[in-house]
Amino acid sequence: MKRIGVLATLLSLSTIALLTGVAQSQEKTWQHFNGDLRAQKYSSLTQITPENVKNLTAAWRIHTGDKYSGTGAPPTLGAHMRSKPAGGNEKVPPTVWSATPLFVNNTLYLGTPFYRIFALEPDTGKIKWIYDSKAVLAALTQPDLKNRGVAYWQAETITAGAACQKRVYIGTMDAKLHSVDADTGKPCADFGTNGVVDINQWNTENNKWPLSILQPPTVFKDYLIVGWAGKDWADSEAPPGSIFALDARTGALRWTFHSIPKEFAAKTGTANVWASMSVDAEREILYIPVSSPSPNFFGGNRRDPIPLGTSVTALRIATGEVVWSRQLVHHDIWDFDTNSAPTLVDITRDGRTIPALMQTSKQGFLYILNRETGEPVYPMEERPVPKSTVPGEVASPTQPYVPLPKPVVDDTWPGIFPLADIASFGYCTRKLKELRYEGRFTPPSLEGSLTYPGTIGGVEWGGGAVDPNKQIFVVNNSSAVQIYKLLAREDYDKATATPGASESGGYFPMSGAPYGFQLSTFLNPLGMPCWKPPYGSIAAYDLKTGRQLWKKAFGQIQKWGFYMPESWGTITIGGPVITASGLIFIGASMDSRVRALDLRTGDVLWQALVSAPAVALPAVYEYKGKQYVVFAAGGNSILTPRVSDEIVAFALPD
Repeated sequence: MKRIGVLATLLSLSTIALLTGVAQSQEKTWQHFNGDLRAQKYSSLTQITPENVKNLTAAWRIHTGDKYSGTGAPPTLGAHMRSKPAGGNEKVPPTVWSATPLFVNNTLYLGTPFYRIFALEPDTGKIKWIYDSKAVLAALTQPDLKNRGVAYWQAETITAGAACQKRVYIGTMDAKLHSVDADTGKPCADFGTNGVVDINQWNTENNKWPLSILQPPTVFKDYLIVGWAGKDWADSEAPPGSIFALDARTGALRWTFHSIPKEFAAKTGTANVWASMSVDAEREILYIPVSSPSPNFFGGNRRDPIPLGTSVTALRIATGEVVWSRQLVHHDIWDFDTNSAPTLVDITRDGRTIPALMQTSKQGFLYILNRETGEPVYPMEERPVPKSTVPGEVASPTQPYVPLPKPVVDDTWPGIFPLADIASFGYCTRKLKELRYEGRFTPPSLEGSLTYPGTIGGVEWGGGAVDPNKQIFVVNNSSAVQIYKLLAREDYDKATATPGASESGGYFPMSGAPYGFQLSTFLNPLGMPCWKPPYGSIAAYDLKTGRQLWKKAFGQIQKWGFYMPESWGTITIGGPVITASGLIFIGASMDSRVRALDLRTGDVLWQALVSAPAVALPAVYEYKGKQYVVFAAGGNSILTPRVSDEIVAFALPD
């Protein structure tokens, strides 16, 4: 018996040592889009500190060659020239690169807007291999070629010498999901057909465009959870929202989730999950951010309840069944998509530990919910909101409101910016008098409604980051004022009759609805914002109390060859990452700088210029005893026309 006891003890100690080794290994990697499945965007590494971060330098940088600004000579694709869709536009669209690199398997993996996978040496940037999906380079659902990276899976037990025990996945705009061997870059023949699953085989309702796989799948155990992106604002009736759970080895479909009730799915569409997702591994629950139904700015065609539209929803990973759902916008007519993975964190409040999640939003609210039940941790209220004046529309009489934590954007718009008004001889003031504005949730109107925050405002798909030990949440946001205008179908057709008018005028058809839509940002004729700065900021919150710790203007506007004052900030796309040493790393701003901020104060401690706005989450990892922070600098046309194909790794000097 003693021998058995000693053996059991040794086995137990070995198991603990093994698990500890795994945990330590995971702490040094960046295995998922958001760092880990909890979407915390947190690294426990401490080599780079607030004291020495000023010494960061570029350890290496490479250019993939996969970029195009949309002007000038198109890229030379050489051996990986793509075929074009039959009858499609032969022009290669511009690129939008917001891919977070992954560091796992002693390799840095990244996807490109030309839907190639690069495997790099993590300390030098030297290319190990490249996989080319040979995807169609055409604007099938998006105006730009877009990619947010790759996903990684490995078998629980590795069989020596067998192929595809470790895999990397990349999706394409034409709805193909590719699986390749993580060590060699060769296709995994047992996945779908010769390494490719056509997601569009399940696109059977209102099949008007492909289910574009631009966000990498969420990987948990042997499941691949796949969401998709569509063609926004084009159709009233569109493919209805769905996500697919696939077998990570074979690509076989395990289950499908539908966000729109089956009985009237054909009358509407979308309410899809185009952003990243998060997982509570212990409870085996998947948390999904569900977008708004179509048509996005008129709901007269979809008055039936769509309870899961614009929600955060919890699903059983094994079955896809709904555990709970919390709708964040009722009868959404503002395109307030729930657009980022909920961040999972345990909160200590009133002497007890609450399993919580943080959901950021376009409308600027920070929703803190119990992730087991969906119940608010801090009070949520239903407040009356303005009625719609559009014939056929019935806006919801109330909307959820979250007073604590303090919203990242105020309830009322910032007001006229005197400098922009004077420079345009009173244009901003005159335009404002034409618009409807009754505060937050002012509905779209025929005369045009001032909307704050607009669809590019509040918090975008980057979401926030949390230090789970300090229980501090950090999030960047944009203060964007836009104009929502509905046009009767006849008026819309007249306004868009001239060739090119739709693109230059911000017109979107919402075909099948009685109205088209025009979206514009409230700028004066010189291109200056008509509203007061700051245009972007970053803030920190104590999750134990809901109190805002600090808020700072973030980024600098570049215009006419000059940098505007730092106090103005910029519109931001992309999100932050926090390290245990007390640093925030973030790109996101339009000035093509990447920065490190002090978690305690929000002060900028370090910054570096890269070749385009880094609109992707950075990755933080350790390799051979050195900590690296890696940014993909690819740009986004919403911020500036500047695009690039640069990936750069920063580290402390030897």
